[in-house]
Amino acid sequence: MRPDAWHRTEDLDRFLGRAGDFLRSRPALHTVLLTVTEGLRTGGPGRYGDEPPVFGMLERDGVVRAAYFRTPPFQLYVTALAPEEADGLAAHLADVGGPLPGVGGERGTVAALAAAWQARTGAEAVLRHRQRLYRLGELTVPEPVPAGRARIAEVGDRDQLVRWYREFVAEVDHPANGAEAWADARISYGGITLWETPDGTPVSMAGVTPKVAGQVRIAPVYTPPHLRGRGYAGAATTEVSRVARDAGADEVLLFTDLANPTSNGLYQRIGYRPVADFAVYDFQGGRDVQGDRDVQGGRDSQGSRAPRDPQGQSSS
Repeated sequence: MRPDAWHRTEDLDRFLGRAGDFLRSRPALHTVLLTVTEGLRTGGPGRYGDEPPVFGMLERDGVVRAAYFRTPPFQLYVTALAPEEADGLAAHLADVGGPLPGVGGERGTVAALAAAWQARTGAEAVLRHRQRLYRLGELTVPEPVPAGRARIAEVGDRDQLVRWYREFVAEVDHPANGAEAWADARISYGGITLWETPDGTPVSMAGVTPKVAGQVRIAPVYTPPHLRGRGYAGAATTEVSRVARDAGADEVLLFTDLANPTSNGLYQRIGYRPVADFAVYDFQGGRDVQGDRDVQGGRDSQGSRAPRDPQGQSSS
């Protein structure tokens, strides 16, 4: 696959104008690209970091076949590719130059791209996370339901959301940049459901992304450590899933960390069914592909971090 079949741009409108139909053609598998680009469209290019995001498209016979994006300092994220296409993408990225801290996407695709990048640069590809994408089937309320009720987070909950968001991202090794902006955005469209005890104390939260191409994704789900094991996360997730479906979402999705059997079991009991497996690799060491010098860790100046879910930012 020739590297010049790939096209790169920093212009979000141009990217969506050319790749939008492709992204909407498979909403579940393209959920991350759909929701991240929507976040950039509505929140501006600094939504996920100080450096401008970049986008890429693989075109053949005038038709987009694959796409990627990167919001520094995070890894590249790419749609599914055939092995020869992954090799072509590695060549394209080498031609473009610059740091590449890692890659995330469909499991087979990122394994092939990691191998191609390692062969081209000498960088070590380290598997960081294994994830599974689920789609909601028949919603089932997990028993027993804890005492309390669900409600949509409001402006008065902002400080609580900011604090929980920071705690959550610290647990998943994700930068806590823009916690206040994140909370404001979620409150603006009713994007966080809280579970609270009978006395009105919030004990868990479950978020949902805005609907794009008929799909939404549940993220993040967080319960403080001292309140876990009581069914609060399951209750909050069930309610936010129900509300999303009732609001007209065609597909209600979520990612899980495959290293966490508890969350995988919970979501399947609620009614989520597997769609596909994903993975995140870090790249460490190797040669600068333009300057042929050693790269310390193959990372950006801000370090390599693996977002469990680049939109919001949770996989469980």
